[in-house]
Amino acid sequence: MNDQRVIIEMGMGNDLHGMDYQKAAARAIEDAIRHSTLPIFQSIGLDHSAMRVQVTVGVQDPDKIDPTALAQKLPRGRATVTAVKGGMNVPNPETGDTAVVATAAIEAFLPSQASNWKQS
Repeated sequence: MNDQRVIIEMGMGNDLHGMDYQKAAARAIEDAIRHSTLPIFQSIGLDHSAMRVQVTVGVQDPDKIDPTALAQKLPRGRATVTAVKGGMNVPNPETGDTAVVATAAIEAFLPSQASNWKQS
């Protein structure tokens, strides 16, 4: 059975002083999650484990991301996280700090119900 994407949310997070890509990515994911709710689970009695969650996080140095640790923090579904080059580093020449900006896209998929929607 194929999955159907039922939601996509975007988020942004940053670490202003520590240049911590993991912290910025976690904040981007949290930001995206705060933009949505999925009442479908209570409405139709579907278990959260039926949902597949695919997260893409963009930062300037994707090798500094631990995708497994980020996936474990997601509250629902079977999650995978992929880190890609993206986001932004914003250097502050006055202090030498670099602010790290991460972006996240969270996609949620449920088993296809298309056959149930077709009319005879």
